[in-house]
Amino acid sequence: MNWGIKAGSGFIPKWKKMLQGRKYLFDSLRKFREAHPSPLVWFHVASLGEYEQAKPIIKAFKEKNPFWAVCVTFFSSSGYEPVIKKKQLWVDHVQYMPFDTKGNAKKFLDILHPNAVFFVKYDLWANHILEIQKRQIPLFLVAAAFRKEQPYFQWYGGFFLNLLKNFYWIFTQREEQAELGKAAGLVNISRAGDPRYDNVREISLSPRHFPELKLAKPAFVIGSAWQEDMDLLIPFLKANTTYQVIIAPHDIRREQLHEWGKAIEKPYLLYSELNPTQGADWEVLFIDNIGMLSSLYQFARVAYVGGGSGKGLHNILEPLAFGIPVLFAKVKNENKFLEAGISREYGCGFAVNTSEEFTATMNVLEEKSAYKKSCEAARKLVNENLGSAKTIMDKVSKHIG
Repeated sequence: MNWGIKAGSGFIPKWKKMLQGRKYLFDSLRKFREAHPSPLVWFHVASLGEYEQAKPIIKAFKEKNPFWAVCVTFFSSSGYEPVIKKKQLWVDHVQYMPFDTKGNAKKFLDILHPNAVFFVKYDLWANHILEIQKRQIPLFLVAAAFRKEQPYFQWYGGFFLNLLKNFYWIFTQREEQAELGKAAGLVNISRAGDPRYDNVREISLSPRHFPELKLAKPAFVIGSAWQEDMDLLIPFLKANTTYQVIIAPHDIRREQLHEWGKAIEKPYLLYSELNPTQGADWEVLFIDNIGMLSSLYQFARVAYVGGGSGKGLHNILEPLAFGIPVLFAKVKNENKFLEAGISREYGCGFAVNTSEEFTATMNVLEEKSAYKKSCEAARKLVNENLGSAKTIMDKVSKHIG
């Protein structure tokens, strides 16, 4: 993995960022620990989605242990880059995790000297885990999403399964995932739910304000859009007269936004061009920055979340927390995106394969009774899945005193 990233960094910008960001990793870590010599908890996440799951636990941990320092590490630049751009609540230090070698793991832990460690969901690195276990530091896995096809549960998976046995406790998102672990011989394991529900609920209760966004019609918010999503949506957007449309792309490239705007054939603006004194005379607004999307759903009557037909469905819980229906492209493997199936079961999430299916679903949601039922289902789904962070901290507190 490490050699592959180094070899590919010359022509893959993301990998180049990951290498550059790790260049002074240990120096940065030393300075941080010199300034924060208190007890410390370390959270490791792969990228931005896992960080969203960690946030409620970090907050709950800090509330119980206000004098502990909190360090968060990322593996991916797509998580690290946007997070370091602004101060993170409850977090004292953010940096990359070193590549997983025995030497790096030993050096990292010698400097960081954590008193407790949390890994989130699935980004498990053997050398770091084994070094943590060797030092007998309390280690927890949260928001685990086990599936039968993972290496842990295969005939050749002894090494991987033994890694899981190093955790003081494993918290899964679903009960069947905990049962899968127990059947494989894991003892310290239980369901705690998905902490993202706690996180999106908090966002929905106090979203950011955007007084410059003035609306003359109901809003349709499209979040994390890829080209595949826009291919599905553009026929509807061209014919649409009901909604003002807000589009937040996954990848902010102005050339692409202008291409989409021309294809929609409606007056459009980039958010950076929006005049605060301007009225609501735009029909399509492209968000050309990072960090607004989770609060933009407050304006939406209906939302669409992208990624389902490509690299992976983005966060559909964010719009659901505002009590609105959400549409998305049908995902290939719902076992990897549990919220897709759950939202469909509740009646607030709608998977579509084609432009025709999308338009038909939007037409159904124009009916008052169908729309009201879907909104009620969204609120019910989120409310019934709150409390994961508290469940986790109640158990963790027994292990770290």
